[in-house]
Amino acid sequence: MSEQNGCSNGIACLGGVGGPWPRRLRVGLLDSTLREGEQTPGVSFTVEQKLEIARLLDEAGVSMIEAGHPNVAPDVYEAVKRIIGLKREGVIRRAEIVAHSRAVKKDIEVAAELEPDRIAIFYGVSDIHLRYKHRVSREEALSIIGEVIEYARQYGVKVRFTAEDATRADYGFLLEAVRTAREAGADRVSIADTVGIATPYAIRRLFERLTSDEPGVEYDIHAHNDLGMAVANSLAAVEGGATIIHVTVNGLGERAGIAPLEQVAVALKRHYGVDVVDLRRVVRLSRLVERYSGIPVPPTAPVVGENAFVHKAGVHVAGVLANPETYEPYPPEWVGRSRDYTIDKYTGRRALQARLERLGVRVSDEELVEILKRVKQRASARWLRDEDLLEIAEEVTGRALRPRPPEEIEALVTVKCEANIYTTSVARRLSIIPGVEEVAEVTGENDILLRVRAKSPVELNQVVEAIRSTRGVRETYTMLVLRRIPMSGGNGGQRQQ
Repeated sequence: MSEQNGCSNGIACLGGVGGPWPRRLRVGLLDSTLREGEQTPGVSFTVEQKLEIARLLDEAGVSMIEAGHPNVAPDVYEAVKRIIGLKREGVIRRAEIVAHSRAVKKDIEVAAELEPDRIAIFYGVSDIHLRYKHRVSREEALSIIGEVIEYARQYGVKVRFTAEDATRADYGFLLEAVRTAREAGADRVSIADTVGIATPYAIRRLFERLTSDEPGVEYDIHAHNDLGMAVANSLAAVEGGATIIHVTVNGLGERAGIAPLEQVAVALKRHYGVDVVDLRRVVRLSRLVERYSGIPVPPTAPVVGENAFVHKAGVHVAGVLANPETYEPYPPEWVGRSRDYTIDKYTGRRALQARLERLGVRVSDEELVEILKRVKQRASARWLRDEDLLEIAEEVTGRALRPRPPEEIEALVTVKCEANIYTTSVARRLSIIPGVEEVAEVTGENDILLRVRAKSPVELNQVVEAIRSTRGVRETYTMLVLRRIPMSGGNGGQRQQ
């Protein structure tokens, strides 16, 4: 587990940066994509998909992975079992593996036999849950909470108690429930805003009172997003004393989901200077979970949405070209992305000139004015492609600006191999496929890089399909080479100094 600024247990630390708090803030992330995330309507991950997500979460650096509720279904049991196995084998090296459980001895027994790092036992503590769901009195509820936590502790496993619907509970009873859980052996208590009705001020005040009145445990925040305040409430909880934030990739979860991992992680760095995960990995995680869940990420989603770093209005683009901080709260490079801007009726002169120069086109001031005029006349277009812009520029300048179609197609294909497969043997099999001209084993997220040539799109598709069908290949990604940029000067292609 990672350490930062002297803090351990996978929790990053901060001393007053970005806020007026005299004490050190400690915070880590528990990712519940495999449990809460799979409770998203319409989502069901396979066991293999869960293993891949768990590995990436650990590589990103989350403090805890909530692997699932093993008594829900056989495939969930199998996934939790194998994820715990990855931890024992050292594949998952940092994250604590958490198994979920109702406050029922049978559930606890099933979870405990898998030997997770921690069992998370949940029980509703609001009067509406006690009356209509559990149908018990407050006194009976406290007895159940204490009994099941003591029972779980007999297995020698750490226990987190989740106070479900805590934000609608009577504070005095909530405090009794927390105290009961601590005395029974729970070292963590999760405060759940189960229906997402809290406000940041109320959340911060609640955690300040709990950490003051019952300081013997560590506190989690589990914030639902029904009113769009899950991220704000999670940050407020940390300011009040919480040390773990529950998140899911892309904000999956029941109804409107819970706090998204990618948004919380960036917000913690931006506002408090705390690095809780490797931000360069969050986009890959988002894309993977988007594909496996079947839930598309909206273009306007913060951090990972297609439009997150795309600017439109002319005044915005002019500002960004002068200094990106004018209209960006943090650099896109934090998450391995880059900024861009659209060309449409909102485009200004500076943006148009910059785009033309990026395409290698230089025009006079008069030509630029005329090109801009014609761009704005295309009011029905959502945005213009570079091809469209070059066509307009050719009409205005009378010069041929678009390159001639290539006589052949060149592509770069990245390959990820199956686990426990000898990469070199896969590379050798790929090297004999007709159309594959170069093969290189590489470091990073992919294992092999191929350079491919074909005489037509149909032929290229055949080559790529042959690559995908090769034994040991798990995943491929194809990039077309649009044009090669020659190195300046002579000297064997080296740059002149």
